[in-house]
Amino acid sequence: MIDESKLLEKLQSNQDKDAAFKELITGYKERLYWHIRHIVKSHDDTDDVLQNTFIKIYKNIHNFKGDSKLYSWMYRIATNESLTFIKQKTKHLQISNEEMQQLAIDNLKSDVYFEGDEIQHKLQQAIATLPEKQQLVFNMRYFQDIKYKDMSTILDTSEGALKASYHIAVKKLEDYLTNN
Repeated sequence: MIDESKLLEKLQSNQDKDAAFKELITGYKERLYWHIRHIVKSHDDTDDVLQNTFIKIYKNIHNFKGDSKLYSWMYRIATNESLTFIKQKTKHLQISNEEMQQLAIDNLKSDVYFEGDEIQHKLQQAIATLPEKQQLVFNMRYFQDIKYKDMSTILDTSEGALKASYHIAVKKLEDYLTNN
């Protein structure tokens, strides 16, 4: 487990910053990768967004005030970078967000890094039908087991609203999987 306060102290000091940043990457790379991967779906796109996320963290670590946990702050950056990436990609391809989601799901089958079976592919199809916020909440809770309190900080939403979003998402997914 990473001692966030010591790591943050090193990150915000000029002499230890690079070594501390390597420690930060080692400690959080995998968790952030999977958080981003659940949003953008593609391994290659995830790598790009993850790199952008760490660049943004490195450039802005001096602005981190400690109002939340360091990992919550990083997850917020990763979430925003992922959503920005998707918006830019839909704009570039001149397609809707829904078409982008379907394209990402269609590409999962040919993605050599997707180890899921038919059931997991079907679940990803179902998740893609949810509104953006419900997708985020479901993925963070179901796949990453992030507590509502932490999610509230990351997504800047009340715990009650997140619980409601998760409950609605689960119902929609159950309906989709039952009827498709």
